[in-house]
Amino acid sequence: MIRRSVADEAVDVDGPTDAEAVMGRWARGIVVVAIVTIASGLVAGTAGARPLPVVYSLGAATATAVRSPDSPPPGADDWSCRPSTRHPVPVVLAHGTLFNRTIDWQALAPLLKNQGYCVYALNYGQQPSSTYLGFPGASTTGGTGPIEQSARQLAAFVDRVKSSTGAAKVDIVGHSQGGTMPRHYLKFLDGARSVDQLIGLSPSNHGTTVLGLSSIPGVPEALRLGLGTAIRQQIVGSDFLRRLNAGGDMVPGVRYTVIETRHDEVVTPYTAAFLTGPGVTNITLQDGCPQDYTDHLAITYDRLALSHVLHALDPSYPVAPCVFSSSLSGV
Repeated sequence: MIRRSVADEAVDVDGPTDAEAVMGRWARGIVVVAIVTIASGLVAGTAGARPLPVVYSLGAATATAVRSPDSPPPGADDWSCRPSTRHPVPVVLAHGTLFNRTIDWQALAPLLKNQGYCVYALNYGQQPSSTYLGFPGASTTGGTGPIEQSARQLAAFVDRVKSSTGAAKVDIVGHSQGGTMPRHYLKFLDGARSVDQLIGLSPSNHGTTVLGLSSIPGVPEALRLGLGTAIRQQIVGSDFLRRLNAGGDMVPGVRYTVIETRHDEVVTPYTAAFLTGPGVTNITLQDGCPQDYTDHLAITYDRLALSHVLHALDPSYPVAPCVFSSSLSGV
């Protein structure tokens, strides 16, 4: 009988000679099976974590909102999410006037989730009395109530996100009024303690002339009565904007990025979106891509604009190449 040493034990090459050898081989077999089973489970779990679909179309997003009114967009509002080491700051999304979270964020929410962010989207400024004014898919109109009240809703939402995730601060990405309303939170509600950066997509930071109509007597008041208080507050020269922008555009400690399109037909002139101050980054899409024709409503579905958002959140994320983009992103 030939014998050899394995792990300092004598083991028969031609078979076990005692119960101890048999039990040793049985135990090793169990370990091998366990390792294979665990590995298979890990592989299966990885394979199951497929990226969420991203829809680059305002029209398709509106259709989704009709089917599921006021529902969170894909990837958003997972209250069990824990921030990763790579992306430790949760992202809060704030929709625009007359929009809601469902219509505005069908692209950006899954994009962020696919990149490993904890992402949350709130509805704010909803007034049941103006239900008929909203886009299809909104049970109530969003972003029409007083902006000061909406800012308080944002403050409560940010506190909930911080409590759920354990994060000290959040980043906010807002569209239109959603890029301006958070500035009230930062300046007047101590929001700077809870926000690292604010990224605005076509924000109404310095108001709008409403294509010049705001200078016609009676038009601003008519807009307020017909579309809600927040509309009037975003017109150039409003008391709200004077208070908001008095003493400078920025709050110390917060980083600001504005992403705007020259084809903005809501914030007019489009340069009214931009902020001034140290550390502010203002981006005009057409400076780097003249073929981009996205407008105010569809900028949240523009590939180039959204890549600038992800680049602002994480500079290692590449800005998308310049390609033709139509107004309303394929509607």
